[in-house]
Amino acid sequence: MTIDLSADPINLAAALVDIPSVSRDETRIADIVEKALREQTTGFEILRHGNTVLARTTRGLPTRVILAGHLDTVPIADNVPSRFEVTEAGERQLWGCGTVDMKSGDAVFLNLAATVAEPVHDLTLIFYDCEEIAAEFNGLGRIERELPEWLEGDLAILGEPSGGWIEAGCQGTLRIRLTTSGVRAHTARAWLGDNAIHRLAPILERLANYQAREVDLDGCVYREGLSAVRVSGGVAGNVVPDIAEVDVNFRFAPDRTLDEATEHVREVFSGLELGFERTDGAPGALPGLSAPAAKDLIEIVHAHGSGGVRAKYGWTDVSRFAARGIPAVNFGPGNPNLAHKRDEHLPVDQITQVTSMLRSYLTGDKA
Repeated sequence: MTIDLSADPINLAAALVDIPSVSRDETRIADIVEKALREQTTGFEILRHGNTVLARTTRGLPTRVILAGHLDTVPIADNVPSRFEVTEAGERQLWGCGTVDMKSGDAVFLNLAATVAEPVHDLTLIFYDCEEIAAEFNGLGRIERELPEWLEGDLAILGEPSGGWIEAGCQGTLRIRLTTSGVRAHTARAWLGDNAIHRLAPILERLANYQAREVDLDGCVYREGLSAVRVSGGVAGNVVPDIAEVDVNFRFAPDRTLDEATEHVREVFSGLELGFERTDGAPGALPGLSAPAAKDLIEIVHAHGSGGVRAKYGWTDVSRFAARGIPAVNFGPGNPNLAHKRDEHLPVDQITQVTSMLRSYLTGDKA
């Protein structure tokens, strides 16, 4: 199978959706993307690293822009191959696994690589694997560890679905396991024990009463959230449990470091007798909208009139670039609320609009 990078990016997106690429099974799509880049683009150095495909220009231009998108999807749910539908209002839509997250964004980047002959920025393209599963498998993380020079640039644009808006930065995420201890006993003589599950009550009360902070950074408002996501306890139906656990997820604004966020959660539960363990965490990414390379993109998106700038709720790989001091934004077609759903779809006009805005940005044509 071959794909035509110069074709309408709407059709290119459909072609990518028709190539199954569930996480850990991206070899075929990586082969097809690599072959297309080698045969249909000029001026790019192209490198294959596992199932990640990299390409970059070296024109000696004053700035470098990174376009990055993952090739994998969540498991298919009877939604491949793709299909087009037209709503009663006349809106043409593309349906299928990965249409939103994020093969339409990949299609935009591939089309631009083949059709922008004279960019005003040097370009780096990264199409990577295993974004939808545990971070240890993430292809972008692998590039960060083994080929870090490929992540150098003045601005990184991830094609994550954002509805054609610039979604700046991202929240950090943190998981804490809180453990209560008691004394095991037979439930017929419960007074001889100390129920560890009952000791979870003040933890849950504090969570229920938690007042989330809102932070304005570069005009983007990030709202934090602290939530119980798992409760565990009990060994048998006739035993007072001596151990209980609750996992708490904290989504925090990017003005906090991971350690600061951890200490905040510790303070929320101060005074309670419990075990406290950080089981997972990733820092957020500041918006970085004041960077010169980002300002031109913001100006074009505002001028286009179909989008604007807002905070990114959730964690994305922009954090990897922010940690390296590189401003990074999420910018792609599709409603993120439809990602991973059986009825995943998007209006094809968004693919056209995002392609047009990025073409203006990469060519310096603000008209």
